[in-house]
Amino acid sequence: MTNSSFLSLPLQSFALDASAAQSPGGETWKVDYTADDHTTRNKPRTFPYHSTLPYEVEDDTRRNADLDNILKHLYIAVQARDFSPGALHWTRELRSWLELKFDLTRATRKKLVHLYFELALARGVETSVSERFANMFTILLKRKHYLRPGKDLTLDWRPLWTEIKAHVIPVEIGLVQNITRRKSLRTLIKLTYHAYAFFDPNELEQMLAELLPYFSTSVPEFSFITSAALMMMLPCTAPPPENNDFQPKQYLPALFHLWSLVNRSKLMDVTFLDLLSRIARENLMISHVPFGRYGMFTEEQAQLTFTAILRLLEIPVGQSSSAYSSTIDSASGLGLALAKDQRKNPPAHACARWIVMSLSPECVNNPKSILGNLQGLIEAVETFFHPSNAGAWTKTLCQLLNYLAEFFTMRWNREQSGEIAVAEDRKLTPELRREFVLCLRDVTFMGIYSKSSTAMGSSLLALKHLAYLEPELILPGALQRIYPSMQGLVEVHRTTSSLKALKYLARTIIRTKGFRCHLTTLLSLALPGIDANDLDKTLNTLQFIQAVAYEIPLYDMAEGQGAMLAMEWVNGEMERLETGGATVVLNYDQIPDDQEQAILRSSTAGFGEFITLFIGRIFTLLENLPDAAKIRTNSPEETVVSTLPSVLMPFFSTLQPELYDIALQKIVDFSTTHVIHQARDAMAYIVNALCRANPEKALKKFVPILIRNIHDEIEENGAASTRHTGSDVLPRDRGLLWHISLLSMCAIHVGDEVLKYQDMFKEVIYFMQERCKGIASLHVSNLVHHIFLNSVTIYTLEMGLIAAEEKAKGVTPDHWGVRQDPQKLDIKWHVPSRNGLEFAIDLYETLTEKALSALSKLIASPSSAKDGAGKEWSDDVSRNLTLLRLLISGISSVFDPKHVPDSDSYVPGTRTTTVIVPKDEEMKDADEADDDGSTDDGIEEEDDNDDGNAEDIKPSCVYPTGYAFDEDHSDPLYIKVHDLRERTGQMLHKVHVFLVQYAEDDVPCFNALYTAYRSFIIDVGLEKSAHTMDRVMRLLAHDLRPYKMFGICKDYPRPLLVRRAGLYHLQRVQRKAGARKPTELEKLLLKDLAESCVSLYTEIRRHAQSAIESSVRVLVGAKGLVIPQLLDSFEQALQENEPKRIKGSMYSLLFGNLARAVGKDWRYTPRLVKAFIKASTSDKPSIQKLANAVTYNVMEYGREKERLALFDESKIRTIAPEEDLLGVIARKRAQITKKSKLTEERKQQLAIELVEIANQSHWKTAVRTATILFNLGLRFSNIASDSFLDLVMKGIVDSHPGLRNIFAGIANATFCYVILRAMCQHDYHNYVADRLILPGRIAITTDKQDPEWTKKYLESFKTPDTKVFVDMDFTGWLVWPDTFNGFEAFAKPLEWDDVETHARERIASHVTVQWLKDFFEYLKQEPRDNSSDKFRLSFVTVLSFIFVLVADGITPVTWEDVKTLTGELYGDGSDKHQHRAASEVLSALITAYSDRSPKETELLWDYVMPILKKVFEDGLNPENFLYWQGFLHNQFETRDIRRSWPIVEYLSAFRLDMNSNAAFKESSKIQLLNQIIADCGWHFQLEQPIVEDFLQHLDHPYKGVREQMGDVLSSAFRTRYHESFMDVKSFMKTQAEFSSVGTLPYAPNKDFDKIIEDVFKRLAQWRAERPPGQQSPSSYTAGSKTVLTWLDTTLISYECTQLVPYFDKYFLREMLHMMDVKEDMELMTLAYHVFRNLPNIPIAVGQDAPFISAMIDIGKTSEYWHQRLRVLMNMQVLYFRRLFLIHDDDQLRMFSSVSSMLEDPQLEVRLGAATTLSGMIRCSPVRLRDKIIADLKSKFTNMLRLNPVQKKAPVGTPTPQQTRTTVVRHAAVLGLGALAQAFPYHSPPPKWLPEVLQVLASKASSDPGMVGKSVKSVLSDFKKTRQDTWHVDAKAFTPDQLDDLEGVLWKSYFA
Repeated sequence: MTNSSFLSLPLQSFALDASAAQSPGGETWKVDYTADDHTTRNKPRTFPYHSTLPYEVEDDTRRNADLDNILKHLYIAVQARDFSPGALHWTRELRSWLELKFDLTRATRKKLVHLYFELALARGVETSVSERFANMFTILLKRKHYLRPGKDLTLDWRPLWTEIKAHVIPVEIGLVQNITRRKSLRTLIKLTYHAYAFFDPNELEQMLAELLPYFSTSVPEFSFITSAALMMMLPCTAPPPENNDFQPKQYLPALFHLWSLVNRSKLMDVTFLDLLSRIARENLMISHVPFGRYGMFTEEQAQLTFTAILRLLEIPVGQSSSAYSSTIDSASGLGLALAKDQRKNPPAHACARWIVMSLSPECVNNPKSILGNLQGLIEAVETFFHPSNAGAWTKTLCQLLNYLAEFFTMRWNREQSGEIAVAEDRKLTPELRREFVLCLRDVTFMGIYSKSSTAMGSSLLALKHLAYLEPELILPGALQRIYPSMQGLVEVHRTTSSLKALKYLARTIIRTKGFRCHLTTLLSLALPGIDANDLDKTLNTLQFIQAVAYEIPLYDMAEGQGAMLAMEWVNGEMERLETGGATVVLNYDQIPDDQEQAILRSSTAGFGEFITLFIGRIFTLLENLPDAAKIRTNSPEETVVSTLPSVLMPFFSTLQPELYDIALQKIVDFSTTHVIHQARDAMAYIVNALCRANPEKALKKFVPILIRNIHDEIEENGAASTRHTGSDVLPRDRGLLWHISLLSMCAIHVGDEVLKYQDMFKEVIYFMQERCKGIASLHVSNLVHHIFLNSVTIYTLEMGLIAAEEKAKGVTPDHWGVRQDPQKLDIKWHVPSRNGLEFAIDLYETLTEKALSALSKLIASPSSAKDGAGKEWSDDVSRNLTLLRLLISGISSVFDPKHVPDSDSYVPGTRTTTVIVPKDEEMKDADEADDDGSTDDGIEEEDDNDDGNAEDIKPSCVYPTGYAFDEDHSDPLYIKVHDLRERTGQMLHKVHVFLVQYAEDDVPCFNALYTAYRSFIIDVGLEKSAHTMDRVMRLLAHDLRPYKMFGICKDYPRPLLVRRAGLYHLQRVQRKAGARKPTELEKLLLKDLAESCVSLYTEIRRHAQSAIESSVRVLVGAKGLVIPQLLDSFEQALQENEPKRIKGSMYSLLFGNLARAVGKDWRYTPRLVKAFIKASTSDKPSIQKLANAVTYNVMEYGREKERLALFDESKIRTIAPEEDLLGVIARKRAQITKKSKLTEERKQQLAIELVEIANQSHWKTAVRTATILFNLGLRFSNIASDSFLDLVMKGIVDSHPGLRNIFAGIANATFCYVILRAMCQHDYHNYVADRLILPGRIAITTDKQDPEWTKKYLESFKTPDTKVFVDMDFTGWLVWPDTFNGFEAFAKPLEWDDVETHARERIASHVTVQWLKDFFEYLKQEPRDNSSDKFRLSFVTVLSFIFVLVADGITPVTWEDVKTLTGELYGDGSDKHQHRAASEVLSALITAYSDRSPKETELLWDYVMPILKKVFEDGLNPENFLYWQGFLHNQFETRDIRRSWPIVEYLSAFRLDMNSNAAFKESSKIQLLNQIIADCGWHFQLEQPIVEDFLQHLDHPYKGVREQMGDVLSSAFRTRYHESFMDVKSFMKTQAEFSSVGTLPYAPNKDFDKIIEDVFKRLAQWRAERPPGQQSPSSYTAGSKTVLTWLDTTLISYECTQLVPYFDKYFLREMLHMMDVKEDMELMTLAYHVFRNLPNIPIAVGQDAPFISAMIDIGKTSEYWHQRLRVLMNMQVLYFRRLFLIHDDDQLRMFSSVSSMLEDPQLEVRLGAATTLSGMIRCSPVRLRDKIIADLKSKFTNMLRLNPVQKKAPVGTPTPQQTRTTVVRHAAVLGLGALAQAFPYHSPPPKWLPEVLQVLASKASSDPGMVGKSVKSVLSDFKKTRQDTWHVDAKAFTPDQLDDLEGVLWKSYFA
C-alpha cells in the first residue's frame, strides 16, 4: 500500500476523536444545521459496543425508560433540596448510564447541561456537592460533537465570572467573607474551560466592558488577573459578520496592546499565547474571517508572537541575562491562581497550536509566512536540539516538536475526513505538508538521541507523527540511523534510541510500500537486543516485536522460494542508504506492485528461524533473571516480566499454524524439563499466552505432562510434604510450584477446551489437596480459582489479527497493516456452557465441603489451638481459609447480587453481639454515602438509604450481562452455589469467634480470615477483590497508547478492538454487581470486622480495616451498622487508656470511608468529637500525629449546613416529568428540613458542651477544642452563644500563646459574622445571595462626555478634601466603567438588630482596662518563632473591631484609657517588640476611628501623628523597620490615599539633607515613601517636588540612600502612566487605528525627555570634572550609581520600554564609560549588569534601528577596546532576541560591522567578534544565512590569498606591515572558523564546509602565533563535536581534503 493511498483512505469510516481540549476549531456562530434535537451525535459511534456482545441486550425503549426514571428522581431530589445524597446519587446513576455508551438526545443533553451548570454555580449548595455537579457538567460537554456552540447551546458567562471574581477580586464584594462558603476556584476554572466555547460572541463587548476596567499595571496583580480571565472566558469564535465592531481584526490589536503593557513577564507570554492559539483554532473554519499567509493574523502580529515563542524557549545567548524578569511575575498575586499549571499545560502546547492553526497553502515557498517563520525559528535553535548541547531548554524544545507534529496531524486528518469544514483555500495541502515535515525532520532526528528521557519521548512521538504524514521523507533517514546502530557500529545509547524509534515507526513502515520489505531484517537485527544484561534495551526490543505482532500475520508467504530475493534487495538498499547521504531518496512508489509483493513474500521466509531464535532468547533471558526476592518493586526486571504477556499474546496469536507448532514444541520441551524458580511467573505468562492462542493444541501437549510431573514431584521427591515458615521456597518444592503455576495458567481463559481434561484436573486437585502443605497449598487453591474463572465467566476467546472467516480465505501481503473495520470484528466469545458450569460448581461443592469440614474440626475444641501443634493448626486454618477465599473469588460470577437467602436469620452457635443504636427515627437517613463519587477498584460507592429514603432512591437499573441463571432461579446449580456461599459465611463467622476467644495472637489466621471476609462480601457477580476492572482497563489503555493518532478514532489492531469489547462486557457486569442490601449474615460479619478494627495487633487491625473499607462501599446501610460499634470501642479504649485500640478506632472512623458518614450523622458525631478531643491529649506521638492529620476534617463536621439554595427554577423544570410530583417533593423537603433542624440543635448542644470543656481543661485539650469550636460555635441566626463569646474573649488574653492565636482567629471570624449579618440586613437570603449593603457605598457614574474627567479625577487626590473615597486602584486606569463604587466620607454607620447588639454588648463587656492592658502586654511578648516576628494582621483586625466598640461607647474602656495604655505599650521605644506592638495598635486605631466623624477623625490624628513622627524621625532602626513598613502597607493597600492623608502629607514633605550623617534615617524615610507610592499607584499625585529634590541630589554620598532614591524615582515614573479610555469601544478603536498590534505603551513625554537629558548632561559634566584614577568617591561615581539603580529597577519592570529612546542617545556610551572606572568596582559591576539588560528589552517594531546604529558606531569608532568588545556581546543578544522583528537592512549592517571587527587590532575584540559572528550565522534564517556565508567565505578566503605570510625579520619588533598582515590573516582565519563553528552538529556538514576547512588547513595552519593556533583550535573542535557521526561526516570530504586535514596536527584527528 503506497503512502499516498494510505493517507487518502476515507477517514470518515473511522469516526474521528474531537476532544474539547484539542479540537481544531469552532463553528460559525448561528450556522444553520440540519440535525434536530432528537439526534444524539454529529457522527455515529465508531465502535459497535452493543452488537459485539455474545448475548441479547436491552433495546432503546428500555434504556430511555430508565433514563426517564433517573431524570424524574433527579428532579425530585433537586426540587426537594436533597442535594446530598439525593441529587448526587442520581447524578452518579446518570453518569453510570452514560458510561454504558448509551446516548442522550441533543435536547436532553442540552437540558442537563443547563441544569448542571446552574447547580454547579448555585448559591447555598455545599462546595463538595458543587464539585460533583461541575464534574457532571464537564462530562456532558466532554466532546464538541455532542452539542454545537450557538446552534444547540449558549451559556451565560456572567454567573461564572461573578463566582470567579469573588475569589480573585475579593475587594469588590466589600468584605472578605469566609472563603469556604465559596465555590472551589479550581472547580470554577475547570467549568470555565469547558463552558467558554458556548459563550455568545455577540456579547464580546459586554464581556470586555466588564473585564477591562479591572486591568491596571499600577497594581500589577490586577493586570495578571484580567489577562487570565480574558484567556479563560473570551469566546474565541468570531461573531456573525453583521457584528463588524467586534471581529477579530478589531479586537486583536487591543489584545496585543494589553500584552505589551506587561513586558518581560513569562506568565503573561504564556497567557496571551494560549489565548491567541485558541482564537486561531476557533476561527479556522469561519469563512468571513480573513485568512492568509499568516493565518488570521497580520505580519506584525505574527512576528511579535514568534518573538514571544523564541523568548519562551529561554535559549541562552552569549553572556546575556534572561529575557524575563522574575520580579514582575512575583507580583502576579491571585492572577497566578487563574493561570494554567505549566506542568500539565506546557507553554509549547499553545505555541504549537497557534502555529499549526495559522498555516495555509499560501505559506508554501513563502519565507514571509507562518511556515517561513517556523523554519526560521527551528533553524535559529537547531543546535540546541543536539544531545551534546542539552540543558534546561531541551525539554521545552522537544515538547514543541511533539506538539507541532501532533497538531498538524490532527488538523490534516480532520480536514481530510471532512470532520471540520475548512474552506479549500485554507486546507492543508500535500506541498505544505511536505515543507512542514522537512522543517522538523533534522531536529527530530537529533532529539530522539537526547540524554533526557522526557525529551527523547517527545521527539519519538514527533517522529511517529511526521512519519505518518510523509513516510518517504522520514523513513529513509530513520533507516539510515537505525541500521548502523542495530548492527553495533555506533554507541550503545543509539541502539536503545533506535529500538524505541522502531517501536513508534513499526506501523508506518508496515503500511508503506517498499519500506515494509525491510521489516523482517529489522526484526532479525533487533533480536540481540533481548539481553539479560541490558533490561532497558530488552524492554524496547520486546515492545518493537509487540508492535509488529499487532500489525502483521507471521506467515511464511514465500511459497518455497526462499529468502534470497529479499536478502539481496535489502543488502542493496542498505548500501544505497550508506552511500546516499542525508538526502537519499528511495522512491519505492516506482517499484511495480507485483515486484514489491514478491520481495515481501520472500522476506517472510525467515520467520521460522526468527521464531526459533526469539524463543531461545526469551529462554536465555529467563535463565538469567535474579531471584524474585531480590527484585524490588517497579524494577527493570519486574517491568520486563510484566511486559512478556502483552508481547507474547499477540505474537502467538498471529503465528501461522506450522510456525505455532514450532513455538509450542520448543516451549513444551523447555518448560517441562527446566525449573527456573525466579522465572516461574514469567514462564507461566508465556504458557498462558501460548494456550490462549490455540487451546486445543496447547492443552493437549501441556496438561498430561504437567500433571504427571506434579505426581512425580510429590510422590518421588516428597515436595510440599512439610510446612515451613517465611516466604522463601524450599529447593525441594520449587519443581512442584513450577509445574502447578504452569498448569494454573494453562487453565485460564482458554474456554471449554478444559472440559476435555476435567477428570484429570479433578484428580490432581484432590490429590494435591490431601498431600500438599506449606506454600504449595496456596498454589493449588490458585489453580482451582483459575479453573473457575475459565469456566463460569464470559470473555473473548481469541486475539487473532485476522478473523477466522477472513483467515480461511488465505493470508496475503494485503493483510500487512490492514485497517480493521470495528463494525466487522466477528468476535469469538466464551459463554459458560452447562457442562462447564456443572464441572465448576461440582468442584466448588467438593472443595468447599472439605474446607468447611476441616475448619469445623480445627475449631471444635479450644485445646486444638494450644496443644503444642499450634503452628500446624495455624497453617491448616490459614490454608483452608485461603482456599475458601479463592473458591469464592473464582466462582463469584455465578453469585447473584439480587439473591436473598431463604433463611436470613441468626446462625446457631454464634455469639450474640449487641449494638446499641439510638432510637432516633428522624435521623435514620443520616448514614449517607461519600459525596465524592470516588470508586475503589471499580466499585461504585452507593448511598446508604436504609429505612428513611429507600423508596425514593431506588436501586440501579440493571441490564443483561449474559448471566447463566437469569431465566431460572430455581435451577439446582443456582440453589446449590448460593447455599454453599451462605454456609461458607457462617463458617467464617465461627472461625472469627473461635480465634477471638482462643487465639487472639494468631496473626496469620486473622489475616487469612479477613481477606476471606473481604472476598465473601465484595466478590458477588464480579471478582472485585482482584481489581479486575481496573487492571483490564489499565492494561488496555497502555497497549492502545502507541496506536492513538490525532484526528483518527480507534484505528487499532483487531486484537485491541476485541479486548475493548471484552472491557465493555465487564463494564456491564460491574454495573450489575453494584451496591446491594446486606443479608443478616453479612451484617454479622461486618460487626466481626468492626470488632477487629481495634485489635491490639497492628496487622490484624490493618486487614480488618481494609476489609471493612471495601465492604461498606458495596453494602447499602453498612456504615450505620459499624459506626456505633466502633464508637463504643473508641470510648472504651480511651477509658481504659489502650493506645493501640485508640489508634485502631481513629484510623477506622476518621481516615476512611466512614469519616464523612460519621460527620454527617449527628446521632454519632458528638460522641466522636468528644472522643477525638480526649484522644488528642494522649502523650503518644503516633496518636498526636493522627489527630493532627484529621483535625481539619473534624472541624468541618461543625460547619453550619446551608439552609437555602438559590438557582434558576426554570432550568430545573426543563427535566420535570409530566406526572404531578408536588406532593412527593413537599414531603421530601419537609423531611429534609426537619432533619436539618435536629442536626443543628445537636450541633449547638455540642458547642455548649465543648465551651465548658475548653473552660475547664488543660491547654492541650483547650487548643483542640477551640479549633473545633471555630466552625461549630458560629451561626448566622444567633451569631454565637454567650458562653462561646465569653470563652473567646478570655482566650484572646490567655497566658498560652498558641491559644491566644487560635482565639484571635475565632474572634476575627465572630466579628466578621456580626458585621456581615448587619450588611445583609439580618436576612439569611441576602447572606446566601451575597447581597450586601456596605455603609456609605455609592455608585459613581462616569461622565464620558467630559474630556477632562480623568484629569479632574486625579486632581482630587492632591488634597484631603473629598466627600467620596475611591479605594480601588484599577478604576479608570485602562478603561472607565459606566459606574464604579465609592464610599461616602463619614458615612452613616451600620444598623444593628437585637441579635447583633446583644453579641456586641457581650463582647464589649469583657473589654476592661485590665483586659486591654493584658492584651497589649502579650502583644509585645517576644514570639516563639521568627516566622511570627512581623506585623501581624490578625491581631490588628481583632483590635480594630475592639476599638470600634470602644468608639461606640459600649465598653468599660474609654478613648482616654486607650491612649494611656498605648503610651505605656510603646514606652521608650528601645525594644523592637514595643515597636511591633505599637505599629499594630496604631494601625487598628486608624482603621477603627478614621472616617467615623470629623471630630473623631481629628482626635485620632491629633494623637497618632505625634507618635508616628517621633518614630519616623528618631525611632527607626534595621530591627523594627519592617514592622512600620507593614503598618504603612496595611493603611494604603486598596485604600484611598486620602483616608490617611496626614501620613501622606508628612512623608511627602520629606526632602534630602545632604549634610546629614544619619544614612539609615534618610534611607528608611525614603523607603517608607516608596511604600506609599507603590501602594497608592497612580492615585499618588504629590510626586513632583520629591522627584525634583531627588534629581537635584543624585550624587548623595551614602549608598543606602542612593539605592532608595533610585527605587523611588523608578516607582514615581512608573505610576505616572495610565491610559484611561472612556469606554471599551474607544479603546479598541484607538488600538485598531494605530496598528495591528495597537499603540505603543509607556511612550515618554517631553518632560521625561528633559529629565533624562539633564541627568545625563550632569553625569557627563561630573565625568569631565573627575580626575582620571581618582580613588575616592566623586559626584560622578555617586550620581552614576543612583542613576543606574533607577534604570536597573525600571529595566526589570514592565514599563522598561519607556527608556528605549534613550539607549542610543545616552545609555550606551555613558554606561561604557562607567564600566571603565576601574577604581570603583561597585560602579563597574552595576553598570555591566544594567548594560547586559539592554538587549533583553522588548523594543517595539522599528525602534531598534538607532540602538543598532549606536552599537555599530561604538564598535567602529570607540578608542577603548573594552567598549568595542562589550558592544559585541549586546549585538549578538539583540540579534537573537529580535530575529523576527529586525529589518533586513539592519541585519546586513550588523553582519558587516561584526565581520569588520574581526580585523580589530586588539586580539580580545577579534575573538569576541568571531564568537558573535558564529552565533549570528547559526541563528539566521536559511535565506539570509546562505547569502551571508557565500559572501563571507569568499571575502575571508581572498583575505588569506591576498595577504600571504610576511617573512619574519631576524630580530627586533615586527614592522607595521607585518603586524597588519598578521591581523588580517588572523581575521580571515577567525572568520572562516566562525563559519565552521556555526554548524557544530550538522551531519553531514554543509557542502561548502569541507572547502573552508581545507583552506584553513592548507593556507594558514603553518602560520606562527595566534593564527596557526586558531586554525588548530577550529579543526580540533570540528572533530570533537563529530565523534558520534564521523562515519557519516567523513564521506562529505574528498580524499585530498582529508589528506590536507590530517597533516595539521601532530596526531591524525581525521583517520
